[in-house]
Amino acid sequence: MAATNVIEVTGLRKTYGKLVAVDDVSFEVREGEIFGLIGPNGAGKTTSMECVEGIRKIDGGAVSVLALDPWKDSQELQDRIGVQLQQAQLQKRIKVWEAVDLWASLYPSTVDGDRLLEQLGLDDKRDAWFMTLSGGQKQRLFIALALIHDPDLVFLDELTTGLDPQARHAIWDLVRDIKTRGKTVFLTTHLMEEAERLCDRVAVIEHGRIIAMDTPAALVREHCPERAAIFQADGEVDAAVFERIPGIASVDSGDSGFTLKGRGDDFVSEVIHAISESSIRVRDFRTETPSLEDVFLKLTGHSIRD
Repeated sequence: MAATNVIEVTGLRKTYGKLVAVDDVSFEVREGEIFGLIGPNGAGKTTSMECVEGIRKIDGGAVSVLALDPWKDSQELQDRIGVQLQQAQLQKRIKVWEAVDLWASLYPSTVDGDRLLEQLGLDDKRDAWFMTLSGGQKQRLFIALALIHDPDLVFLDELTTGLDPQARHAIWDLVRDIKTRGKTVFLTTHLMEEAERLCDRVAVIEHGRIIAMDTPAALVREHCPERAAIFQADGEVDAAVFERIPGIASVDSGDSGFTLKGRGDDFVSEVIHAISESSIRVRDFRTETPSLEDVFLKLTGHSIRD
């Protein structure tokens, strides 16, 4: 049975004077998935998300969130969605438990705040002032505030930007946990590794337009199907051995060894088979597979801009 769409966006357009920030954007987010809107800074990610949340009024198209209009039905919708904003801040001297209590007071029904802080690894920071928290701890607090009323749908905007790798991986684990609790997550990020690790599906946005949308693996298969096997060989090796490998695209050899590039799910296995059949002794064998960032580079012609 097909999953229910909790977000449906059709022909979304948002302008600021003569600047077209979002231009004819369409996508859907399915119940229970982590969906990522990905692209460089300035591509229209945050503007699109804010239109979906009802923070900004759209200039064209249609948006439905949990079968409601986010602009007209904002009061009804706010109890069912949780929002973590990219530039969120709190008073410097508000304590962690005070922030959670304040947010909880805004909703008719909430989860146990102390339990939520424990789950997010903030129980030992209950009495700490906001200004004393690390970047990762602040982001975890903002996630707690977004989850305090047990929403059906959670919005996360660039939630790990500026965090160190350890804090980033901790936040990723939290996002996966949100999904396992039956929630739907809509996130934006300009970090391709983050999208590839977390998202069930992604939409790539560039200059305010969606240029590709699918699962990360499907996008890689479609746009960057080539992979490489790289190794050094002992003794003389006839390169013709490798040119007969099914799916081979190129064979490069030099002082650093061989680089074989080709297509197909079995390409690496075929390389290994050819090496074994020819009794070639190899060293430092490794493979390189394309990533979502390679897809973005191919689709846009440039790397991610910070």
